[in-house]
Amino acid sequence: MAHHVPRHQRVADQIQREMAQIIRAEIHDERVKMLTLTAVRVTSDLSQAKIFFTTLDREQHKAAQEILDEATPYLRSLLSHVMRLRMVPQLKFVYDESIERGLHMSAVIHAARARDEALREGDDSETPDSPAEADPDEGRV
Repeated sequence: MAHHVPRHQRVADQIQREMAQIIRAEIHDERVKMLTLTAVRVTSDLSQAKIFFTTLDREQHKAAQEILDEATPYLRSLLSHVMRLRMVPQLKFVYDESIERGLHMSAVIHAARARDEALREGDDSETPDSPAEADPDEGRV
């Protein structure tokens, strides 16, 4: 039995592939060269597409956002030439913070595991001196 993928998801996947090639070939700004399209979400009526991106250098995401926002009409026009759609969705580029959040959560988990390991070994150098230092947000409403 074949697995059915909704049309808007197939369109989103194609937009992601095509837009990655278009940006690589047509945008000649170095601040956009190290850009990765992480996901595309298309509304069920195919009228709008959010294109999520991330940059290798976290500091360049604002510049990349400005470049992409300025080039959106041009990119949509180029996309219309490679996709077989009656109407190409309106494009909106959104910086994807999920990778940064994931790295932050990984660091928090790693630090907590290191503290737990230190407590198991009986090392008090990692433990706070007072309960207030243990969790500064504890007891707040």
